[in-house]
Amino acid sequence: MLVKSMNDIREREAISAYLKLLRSKGVDEGGLKQREQWLLDLVPSIAGEAVDGLVYREAVEQQLVSVEREQWPFFLSVVREYYHFWNGDIKAIAALNAGDEFELNPAKGQTADQNLKTLWQRLDNEKFGVADTWPLKAYSYALRQEGAEQALVDTRLRLVKLLLLKLKDIPERDHKVYRQAVDATVGIFNMKPTQRLFLSVVREFYYFWIGDPEAVNHIQIDRSEILPDQ
Repeated sequence: MLVKSMNDIREREAISAYLKLLRSKGVDEGGLKQREQWLLDLVPSIAGEAVDGLVYREAVEQQLVSVEREQWPFFLSVVREYYHFWNGDIKAIAALNAGDEFELNPAKGQTADQNLKTLWQRLDNEKFGVADTWPLKAYSYALRQEGAEQALVDTRLRLVKLLLLKLKDIPERDHKVYRQAVDATVGIFNMKPTQRLFLSVVREFYYFWIGDPEAVNHIQIDRSEILPDQ
């Protein structure tokens, strides 16, 4: 027991610092306890591991299985914020704090949107405005330039359009709004590989969405990608 305690001291100190900051911002005890429980459940998967984004992401994906889908947006916001405490990124924490970026009262998922088949059908008739059409075209072109076959391009664009349904008519190109839309959408997928693909695709697309001239540099094509679950 002592060895285990020593191995996870980094994780527990990070949890303590994270919760202390949120308490100072007025988060109630119920919200703090829920965060603490999720993070304590995460600890065994990351304790003793090198500070690495891939290790952390895989641990989070494993834990998602045990989290109720309607709680996914809340859970994902918690583990995303905690990551900066876990890796000791003081500058990132200060930036989040200064910009009021912490999700003090994360919303639950909208269960009315959980029918993926209905959303796929809606996409066939959905019309997107110029603000969304431009990044879609730019992303599509960049994928083809990187050697992606048309089937792969079509798959990624459909995943992106699912996200854009959440972002439609939102004028700001704000990373916080985008992040919330991602968290609220990922729960509609039943298959873990598709969840992983969706998160990978929307990480890429974000840079096209905000008009980053270096967006193409964020594309990573895996030619073994599966098609989304229907």
